[in-house]
Amino acid sequence: MPASRSTPGFFETVNIHFEKAAALTDYPRGLLDQIKACNSVYAVQFPIRTERGYEVISGWRVQHSHHRLPVKGGIRFAPEVNEDEVKALAALMTYKCAMVDVPFGGAKGGVRVDTKKYSVQVLEQITRRYTAELIKKNFIGPGVDVPAPDYGTGPREMAWIADTYSVFNPGQIDALACVTGKPVTQGGIRGRVEATGRGVYFGLREACDQAEEMKALGLSRGLEGKRVIVQGLGNVGYHAAKFCQEGGCVIVAIAERDGGITRPEGLDVEAAARHLKETGSILNLPGAKNLLPTQAALELPCDILIPAALENQITADNAPRIRAKILAEAANGPTTAEAEKILLEKGVLIIPDIYLNAGGVTVSYFEWVKNLSHVRFGRVGKRFEEAAFDRMLTAIEAATGRLFSEEDRRRIARGADEVDLVNSGLEETMIGAYHQIRESWKRDARTEDLRTAAFLNALHKIARTYLELGIFP
Repeated sequence: MPASRSTPGFFETVNIHFEKAAALTDYPRGLLDQIKACNSVYAVQFPIRTERGYEVISGWRVQHSHHRLPVKGGIRFAPEVNEDEVKALAALMTYKCAMVDVPFGGAKGGVRVDTKKYSVQVLEQITRRYTAELIKKNFIGPGVDVPAPDYGTGPREMAWIADTYSVFNPGQIDALACVTGKPVTQGGIRGRVEATGRGVYFGLREACDQAEEMKALGLSRGLEGKRVIVQGLGNVGYHAAKFCQEGGCVIVAIAERDGGITRPEGLDVEAAARHLKETGSILNLPGAKNLLPTQAALELPCDILIPAALENQITADNAPRIRAKILAEAANGPTTAEAEKILLEKGVLIIPDIYLNAGGVTVSYFEWVKNLSHVRFGRVGKRFEEAAFDRMLTAIEAATGRLFSEEDRRRIARGADEVDLVNSGLEETMIGAYHQIRESWKRDARTEDLRTAAFLNALHKIARTYLELGIFP
């Protein structure tokens, strides 16, 4: 819902965070205004025919920053999508891409539609028509604007977009690079579906490995044994919970739209996901206690709270009741500016969205590179690596007299395949970016929190791009 007059809107909240970081720089005001502003906003309305007759659908595509091209950002299908939300998400994409050194400007798309009310055929019609509208105004293309999945969309919709673009651009050799998050069979990349959730895990693991911060929070170093609450069991929330559980965390509660469930000894994430798929709700999971309303789950005591749903979930109203020590923002903009002040005063460590959920765009970048190079990662070098490793094992056997079993030989000599390289690249990205933020945070006493440090880091990178172009001498 749109914010009231007394509460900043989503885009305004993003700009509040931006201005907090900008105040720590000496860049010209004109440069800061250029970085902050949305370059292009495209609103469309188009008719579709459904079983109920004709309906007019509203959609948007916002290109926030052209400091690097193409611009990049997901497409959201939701009943309450509006222009302010899409502008805010596009701005976050700009800073997110800069934060993790992915060479894209930021963009975002939205279509105001409740996917539960339409058949697959109608959703395909909506997706293809929206794509056609973007093509008409040159708001999509491998070197122009590259969408991806977001809330309400997934590989299926991305395949429809890629196919529609190819029909409008016959013979374009790089057509598949017009969109990412596609099925692997349609030019996608292995590891993309779970990338955002896996990135959340990598980021959390790195943050919890810092002895100084954990000591200040009264926590032990590492993820082992930490009590975690996850809001949202969609793609991001499910994978974040799954990887955290595999990393030693105890998932004590999960929240969804219709309520939450809790089990102090720990929930089985896979069982909860199966129950949700089978019944349409996480409530009444055997062995778990129901929690109503949904917010009750967020207010339980825990070490880590992972909001992985939509924006504005933690507000000035419920922030005083949040009892987490670490807030890990897997969603975009889950915390309002007023709520952040309250949480920081309580000593909560907030790991910001523009860093923590950057796993999706990182692996989308890998997919885009794969589409442009027209070769699967690992295809060229995998067998060569295996042969080299095998020769090394043979040499060790000859020198030591020790023989490796066939199982050990296969395990040690295995060459990297596409998913191995994708996950390795994602891990390296999330680790490197976290230490960039942390260094900024620790270096300047005026940088009070990780979000300001992340915005400051991104701002410096974008500003340097403009300055090197000579636009702002």
